[in-house]
Amino acid sequence: MNSLFGKWASTLRKNWLLLLLSTVLPTFGLSYSALTAQRIYASYSTLERSVSVTALENFAKNGVVDEELAVYTQFLKPGQLQELRRTLLSPIKVDPVAVSQFLYTPQGEFLLRRLTEVIRTESRQPEAGFHALRAALILAAKEPEGLTLLNLVRKYPNSSIHIDLTRTLGIAAELQKMVNETNRAVAAVFQKSITETATIPASLNLSQLPDLRRQGRFVAKKMQLKYFDGAPGRGRLLLTDIYLPNTRTKVPVIVISHGLGTDSSNFQYLANYLASYGLAVVVPNHPGSDSKQLRSLLNGSASEIAQPEEFYNRPLDVKYILNQLEADSRLKNRLNLQQVGVFGQSLGGYTALALAGAKINFEQLNKDCNQQALKQNWNMSLLLQCRAVDLYGKDYNLRDERVKAVIAVNPITSSIFGETGLSKIKTPVMIVAGTDDTIAPALYEQIQPFSWINNSQKYLVLMAGGTHFSVIGETKNRQNQVALPSDLVGDNPTLARRYINTLSLPFLATYVGRMSKYSPYLNAAYARSISSQTMGLSLIQSLTPTELARATAK
Repeated sequence: MNSLFGKWASTLRKNWLLLLLSTVLPTFGLSYSALTAQRIYASYSTLERSVSVTALENFAKNGVVDEELAVYTQFLKPGQLQELRRTLLSPIKVDPVAVSQFLYTPQGEFLLRRLTEVIRTESRQPEAGFHALRAALILAAKEPEGLTLLNLVRKYPNSSIHIDLTRTLGIAAELQKMVNETNRAVAAVFQKSITETATIPASLNLSQLPDLRRQGRFVAKKMQLKYFDGAPGRGRLLLTDIYLPNTRTKVPVIVISHGLGTDSSNFQYLANYLASYGLAVVVPNHPGSDSKQLRSLLNGSASEIAQPEEFYNRPLDVKYILNQLEADSRLKNRLNLQQVGVFGQSLGGYTALALAGAKINFEQLNKDCNQQALKQNWNMSLLLQCRAVDLYGKDYNLRDERVKAVIAVNPITSSIFGETGLSKIKTPVMIVAGTDDTIAPALYEQIQPFSWINNSQKYLVLMAGGTHFSVIGETKNRQNQVALPSDLVGDNPTLARRYINTLSLPFLATYVGRMSKYSPYLNAAYARSISSQTMGLSLIQSLTPTELARATAK
């Protein structure tokens, strides 16, 4: 368990920068400058010391500690020296075009300005440092070996780099606090799962249950439907995949809502699996936040990752598609559209929760989204959630009564809904978190929000080592999607997707399909029985805010 926490801490420190560089992302006329950094100056209070970039490079590449560097390395242990070398040379493989485009979005510029509080030019002028750092990041990403800290230093277009160690140590302390709180929360969930496992009746023999890791007996037929919502302010072409099992009766319907920058193809694995067990699966493409939107960002025809209107357009997409399916003669007597479940990942997780009744919480957004509050927070998902502030002034009721249960994987929740918004959910809900999610951190976006939900029919699933991207399947539309670095995807995405299959089915079949034979799978003991050492799996059904606060405050 301790080694897991240590791994997560290391991932967090590295991947908050990975988020900035590769989640969403023509260059803008930046060219290589003959002027590059020669020395790094580090200041602490009134003291300032420097080291040449050449000495640092010689140490990183050859392990040589010259006289200049020895003044500083004498204070480090051998293990710390090796860690410094790895940090300087550890590559991040990212598309330089993607990096460039992201750094020109409002979210990218906000993160750059935070970094320039620490990394500055000799003039100490914020704007000069802002442009210098942006140029260095883009140019370093173009290097054949990828973006490394050493390349970043080499490409910095000034003769010197000035680092504020006081602020750097402050950021390190903030990140460490975040790590420590998350570690304790994860431990609390793990312990809670052990406690809940002990309450499972001995009469429940899990080994006698059918193995849900296998495909079901039904064969699915895939269709693509085209719907156009021409309502004022909408104008949405909704290309929608539907997977129909070869059954003779009406079947429940499961909607899968993809995340930002992906599309329906990324969850084909789950759609086929659920359909093989007799559920119809509908997978829309959300046009304002899918892979095409990301491609538009890359080619310069869009300037935003997603518009604020996506926070209501996505749930309205699902409502509209359900309405069209009811009227579609091709599907007559095939679908039970009064028994609907929604599965969503990331922004799709938000979509699922909104359809379940969670309400946008403008009071919480206004509190969390002012510039000062954002500068004191390293929860990167707030940069997306805060876009919803622009929607203030309207009362959005996105609940759909046809939706009987939802699964939200890596959802963003903390400010867009907050405690008040999530307390409105009355339908069964399953929230899935990954301990290594640095995009929507598990503690703030899934574990704590789970404790706020007052519904007794709720489940929290935690994947040890899971990232924000672990459950996203491979796509055939490779030309439309930005490849993610392996550090962001995580170590075992195949296992993560298998977990998603084997837990989604019993939850959706029980609460949407009303098939009681699946309810024995919905407990901590079953999750532990299928858990692997390479990616531990925990499931709990209760966690109060008081219990969580007590655990994280230790």
